[in-house]
Amino acid sequence: MAAFAEGTPCWVDVSLPDLEAGKRFYGELFGWTFGQDSGAARAHYTEALSDGKRVAGLVAKRDGRMPTVWGVYFATPDAAALSAKIVAAGGRLVREPMAIGRFGVMALAADPAGAVFGLWQAGDDAGFEKQGLPGSFCWTEVYTRDKESVDPFYEEVFGFRSTDLPDDTVDFRMWSPAGTEPGSGTAIGGRSVITDAFPVELPGHFLSYFAVADADETAATVVRLGGRVTAPPFDIAYGRMAVLLDNQGASFAVLAEAEPESKPGQEEDER
Repeated sequence: MAAFAEGTPCWVDVSLPDLEAGKRFYGELFGWTFGQDSGAARAHYTEALSDGKRVAGLVAKRDGRMPTVWGVYFATPDAAALSAKIVAAGGRLVREPMAIGRFGVMALAADPAGAVFGLWQAGDDAGFEKQGLPGSFCWTEVYTRDKESVDPFYEEVFGFRSTDLPDDTVDFRMWSPAGTEPGSGTAIGGRSVITDAFPVELPGHFLSYFAVADADETAATVVRLGGRVTAPPFDIAYGRMAVLLDNQGASFAVLAEAEPESKPGQEEDER
């Protein structure tokens, strides 16, 4: 598979205190199967598969102080050069670029407001083999209290072309990759502002979405499996979504895309 364009989300993984419990939870929720355990040296990193294609990673936490969280990785052809750019733009490195065998090079960074994200320089492993379809990643967005520093940071580091949503009820900026026309047709993620509706102790963070066929059914399944619903299913312009916690506390969202509207005359043609 060809490498992803720089600044494009290319992988997600979750750090969990109980890896086997995580496999059971996500296996039933999304129908995932799992690849070979990488062993203790790599914290038992395990790839999740949907229809036999790589969609995510699960990893055992090495330290109880580490957060239980889903992380997103952005593609880059040069993790070292991009890491330097991140620092120059006001971010910081959480983990310096390091080679993961022949698979690629990874790094962890934080934006000026503290939200952590990953970088991935592809080797033998480019990242997602499936995305945008039920059971796979479809979107990511950063939540921040400091858009004044965060907006120029991502635009400088990744060259994102930005579009602000014309909506007075939400302060949201969509990101399109460098070299594309900004707008919903090219958007790969975005920035949302943390409002007073959120707990005051909530830090800046990324929230990643998985595509599902039915957001309501998925939310009900999460509860049955021991997780929680933090934002019950609701309609947005692009479909129906919900924000959820798995049974170990990792937050993620799901989106059931809206059915495309029929074009004039299409219904008659289908009869």
